[in-house]
Amino acid sequence: MKAMILAAGKGTRVRPLTYDLPKPMIPILGKPVMAYLIEYLAKYGVTEIMVNVSYLHEKIEDYFGEGHQYDVQIGYSFEGYTNDAGEVVPQPIGSAGGMKKIQQFGGFFDETTIVLCGDALIDIDLKSALFEHRRKGALASVITKEVPWDKVSSYGVVVADKDGRIQSFQEKPSQEEALSNFISTGIYIFEPAVLELIPPNCAFDIGADLFPLLVEKGLPFFAQKRSFNWIDIGSVKDYWEVLQSVMMGDVAHMDVPGTQVEEGLWVGLNTSIEWEGTRIEGPVYIGSGSRVEAGATIIGPTWIGHGSHICAGAEVVRSVLFEYTRVLPEVTLEEMIVFKDYSVNRAGEMRHVSDYDPDEWANARDRRSKRRTENNTVLKMEKKA
Repeated sequence: MKAMILAAGKGTRVRPLTYDLPKPMIPILGKPVMAYLIEYLAKYGVTEIMVNVSYLHEKIEDYFGEGHQYDVQIGYSFEGYTNDAGEVVPQPIGSAGGMKKIQQFGGFFDETTIVLCGDALIDIDLKSALFEHRRKGALASVITKEVPWDKVSSYGVVVADKDGRIQSFQEKPSQEEALSNFISTGIYIFEPAVLELIPPNCAFDIGADLFPLLVEKGLPFFAQKRSFNWIDIGSVKDYWEVLQSVMMGDVAHMDVPGTQVEEGLWVGLNTSIEWEGTRIEGPVYIGSGSRVEAGATIIGPTWIGHGSHICAGAEVVRSVLFEYTRVLPEVTLEEMIVFKDYSVNRAGEMRHVSDYDPDEWANARDRRSKRRTENNTVLKMEKKA
């Protein structure tokens, strides 16, 4: 079996993280999402992996190279062109179009291939999925997952008969219009003949174009209903929630790195914490070379990237700080993601550092201090009662 990782998109719904990172490079516990996918494939003996790249392609290529550190071979297919000025211009051609380009170039897809989106974590039993694919004589299989009915509007819904043969798709239907609550996870199994259906030299998408074509032609195209862990980073809100779950230990086989120095507190190498007046409630990770000044407050689940600086009196609550973040004195960050000069709250509202009024920080701090005082008063009253 071979593999294809789809990694050419811009990831616009995860901005500002993708201003400087392609989506597959977004880190979970300090490691890119795509690294987990490659490790997953290697575990099942899949050692030949093609990756289509476009936007910020060099970030992916420089990090993974040819895959030697994972004991696999990784190849890249760049989607774009070089203009007259010698500038490399990204120009994605769709997920199916990207596969067709690879096939035309060197005929890579000459056996069963698993196709994965580069922005999700999975632990599906690949051997079992492959067995079902072959048992049904499928030309293409889509791995589906059941979601609550109130979530169907966020996904592509797969409609299949009792034998799993796919009848149609619904792209993000309303709950009232949805004909199924099984959604496509972006995990596919293809036979080489699928590539023959994709027109050359044009943009063509797997979900929007190729799959309807398979249904139209009545080809053996099946959905597999499976129960497995699937962590999709579709938006900044999703990313924040994923990090919260991972830090809380809710995701199997994903452990916080570093050294555990206290209950719920992990640190990287050469981290400086001034403990006088400092309050840390786990789970919290503080990256290598970071400094926490006396009097700071950090409430988990919180991830603090390496080289960061939490100043005296600052409060960081259930937040994700990327590397080299400096939190100024008396500033409160609550349920935030901070990436370079940008911050995003859990609702996905993004702000640049220049958008903040210094008085706003002070007011936020005052409001939080007031709430804390009120809560303490209530506790004292309850104790007296």
